[in-house]
Amino acid sequence: MVLSGCAIIVRGQPRGGPPPERQINLSNIRAGNLARRAAATQPDAKDTPDEPWAFPAREFLRKKLIGKEVCFTIENKTPQGREYGMIYLGKGELSFKDQFSCPGTVAHQNRLSECEEQAKAAKKGMWSEGNGSHTIRDLKYTIENPRHFVDSHHQKPVNAIIEHVRDGSVVRALLLPDYYLVTVMLSGIKCPTFRREADGSETPEPFAAEAKFFTESRLLQRDVQIILESCHNQNILGTILHPNGNITELLLKEGFARCVDWSIAVYTRGAEKLRAAERFAKERRLRIWRDYVAPTANLDQKDKQFVAKVMQVLNADAIVVKLNSGDYKTIHLSSIRPPRLEGENTQDKNKKLRPLYDIPYMFEAREFLRKKLIGKKVNVTVDYIRPASPATETVPAFSERTCATVTIGGINIAEALVSKGLATVIRYRQDDDQRSSHYDELLAAEARAIKNGKGLHSKKEVPIHRVADISGDTQKAKQFLPFLQRAGRSEAVVEYVFSGSRLKLYLPKETCLITFLLAGIECPRGARNLPGLVQEGEPFSEEATLFTKELVLQREVEVEVESMDKAGNFIGWLHIDGANLSVLLVEHALSKVHFTAERSSYYKSLLSAEEAAKQKKEKVWAHYEEQPVEEVMPVLEEKERSASYKPVFVTEITDDLHFYVQDVETGTQLEKLMENMRNDIASHPPVEGSYAPRRGEFCIAKFVDGEWYRARVEKIESPAKVHVFYIDYGNREILPSTRLGTLPPAFSTRVLPAQATEYAFAFIQVPQDEDARTDAVDSVVRDIQNTQCLLNVEHLSAGCPHVTLQFADSKGDVGLGLVKEGLVMVEVRKEKQFQKVITEYLNAQESAKSARLNLWRYGDFRADDADEFGYSR
Repeated sequence: MVLSGCAIIVRGQPRGGPPPERQINLSNIRAGNLARRAAATQPDAKDTPDEPWAFPAREFLRKKLIGKEVCFTIENKTPQGREYGMIYLGKGELSFKDQFSCPGTVAHQNRLSECEEQAKAAKKGMWSEGNGSHTIRDLKYTIENPRHFVDSHHQKPVNAIIEHVRDGSVVRALLLPDYYLVTVMLSGIKCPTFRREADGSETPEPFAAEAKFFTESRLLQRDVQIILESCHNQNILGTILHPNGNITELLLKEGFARCVDWSIAVYTRGAEKLRAAERFAKERRLRIWRDYVAPTANLDQKDKQFVAKVMQVLNADAIVVKLNSGDYKTIHLSSIRPPRLEGENTQDKNKKLRPLYDIPYMFEAREFLRKKLIGKKVNVTVDYIRPASPATETVPAFSERTCATVTIGGINIAEALVSKGLATVIRYRQDDDQRSSHYDELLAAEARAIKNGKGLHSKKEVPIHRVADISGDTQKAKQFLPFLQRAGRSEAVVEYVFSGSRLKLYLPKETCLITFLLAGIECPRGARNLPGLVQEGEPFSEEATLFTKELVLQREVEVEVESMDKAGNFIGWLHIDGANLSVLLVEHALSKVHFTAERSSYYKSLLSAEEAAKQKKEKVWAHYEEQPVEEVMPVLEEKERSASYKPVFVTEITDDLHFYVQDVETGTQLEKLMENMRNDIASHPPVEGSYAPRRGEFCIAKFVDGEWYRARVEKIESPAKVHVFYIDYGNREILPSTRLGTLPPAFSTRVLPAQATEYAFAFIQVPQDEDARTDAVDSVVRDIQNTQCLLNVEHLSAGCPHVTLQFADSKGDVGLGLVKEGLVMVEVRKEKQFQKVITEYLNAQESAKSARLNLWRYGDFRADDADEFGYSR
């Protein structure tokens, strides 16, 4: 360093640390003193300005000597320890070695006098005319408006001389040409410092002296350029450029400095370069990083970086991914914090907190991640593992967390969340290395979100999600059922999978949550914890749950609600990408078809899926044995007649003595459907004549009572004569098309199948003679039309099942009664199981014959060899 035109500081080569310094004052000459600032401790003291020609003298020597190797001799030393001597620079102008053997000689002093005389004669420097006031600098120790001062330079390099190095990353610089003396802190980094103790002494932190020497030996009193980037009080934040490089990056690379978040944001030459330089030093454990252990040091490379499929979004900062190995892993997004409730009293104490809907922007954040990531492949780079922490009074316990940067298509998901204002960035202690590898981008994204007032930083009203939870609330579910049935297919998001066939759904249109059970299948039951005992799950219940989870969890699906159970859970069909989940579970041998599926339009596909699964003999069919076909026949022969009568309501009797019944058990469903349908039609009446009937199509028809019923078009003679069949009652009618309308989808046969079923009487023959047949029909109409009876299917036939009917009260057999009355004849059947009944029927026929009732009033009119006698010749 050159202190003035007549004093310099030299030091030797470093050996194992910064070398000692030595001040040498040049013998026999005097240059002017440089300006000094008044000591802050002396209030009355004044700043001392430069003496004339002092600064040019200093500059002359600085440019000649700084950074050069010199030789020196000491001539004398004062009692105070000041040393006076001579400096020799190579073979330059200051080298008098070859002329004088001893510097202190008279010859040497004469030579100096001679030089001075020549200068005077030539009017050089201080000997020129005038008082030299133009050489006195107008030094400025403070800046009026530092922010404005920095901005006015527009980050263009400013010429400067480094006057003092306080520590590796803080210097005093003289800005040229205006002579501002400013403290410059290097943007983005911090070196170890010298701590000032109470007694005024300074204690260096480890590597503080080495860092200072590193900067000093390269920059002190060098001509540099500084980019002014920001200001911090009177201190300027900037980057110093030297022809040999950028000291900020060099300090980091050599392990003399660490990056600091608060000022790296203003560093204009690319924060990632600084992070990379710091990483270089960390990996090599240089200097301040000598004890450094990487946050993911104990992880294999394959565990540090991998590709995985996103299966679930847990929260605004956590996802579950499936690794290539098939394992599941929870990943937290590094360095971000999801939205959270501010303050204590924001929540009504009696109300259960539902974070997803009650915390502002939590739902938006979750939805953003769900739509972007579910089912997609992502790149995961593990940044750090946050160890488990026990609970304290204020903070709950945390299990170990794997924190990572997750990218999809080159986009950092955490950064995208932050830039939308759906998460905030965590601030760390300076020495905390457990953070995102893209921390600076996160901070920049947050600054953008704040500036643009996005999401959490918005001044607008907070979005509120009023979501009704209907799951398990039977009353609410009952009111809601008709809406869902009427809606046909509704959009839903699967929020949770309880088991293979039980799910929790969010319906965005209706903004409600429901529990949904898959129709038509029997899924293995999962394990259940009941009070006092643990019920084990059935085989393959976990596989079924996993299958459903992987397929539909947090996906957008379509559901058709058919009915509900007594606990308020809705039952129906769920479609994902056009596939029916019930069918898929059966196909993968994780469920069996349930008999309730028979009435649905998916029955065929369920059966064929089950058949294929049975053949493979996997999972639920692992122990399935096919029944040999041969053995079935004899068994049928021996089997007993099964009599299980079910209550039915007879609605219609046809001219050929067939009849239609409704199942009493589903009667209330039909009533409900009718009521809802009529309300619906009342509020949206069909436009008369707008419906064009087509054969085989379901429609609504206006009956003579003025009410609308579900019907099927059987034949169209003309627009005025359309033959319809009332599918829930079994009667037929010819109507003009103006009394027909389109059947709303919410009341289609998929919602509730046709309720009228056709049957014929078993064991009897209907008379061929028209009058006789009319008598029989009239008798039946009188006895059973619009009454409740008990029905038992006896055998199947080409047209429809043949059954026996009993009166609900007396349990008397209706068919047998017709035989007794002589209105019909017996049809003899050979099957063993029917012999008892046939005998009873034949006996009744004989007594009718004897009494000459109806058919038999003219005796036995049949040919002797007729089959009806029970034998054939």
